[in-house]
Amino acid sequence: MQATISDAERDARIDNGESVLPYADLTRAVRPNRIKRVNVDFPLWMVEELDREAARLNVPRQALIKVWLADCLKDARRASA
Repeated sequence: MQATISDAERDARIDNGESVLPYADLTRAVRPNRIKRVNVDFPLWMVEELDREAARLNVPRQALIKVWLADCLKDARRASA
């Protein structure tokens, strides 16, 4: 049986830099938003355009691609509903 601690005791342990892992119920733990690496080849002109837009928005190229793809996928999901 797993020991439990109060919220206040948990917070105090965290504030003191102690581990609260022994009190966690890991059987219900999930890892949201798992990441899967993929490689995509783009034509040079597309990379240059992406870099220009990323620089204009002051964000990394990868962030721009992720946001645009997420928006596109949301739109496609809405259109198919």
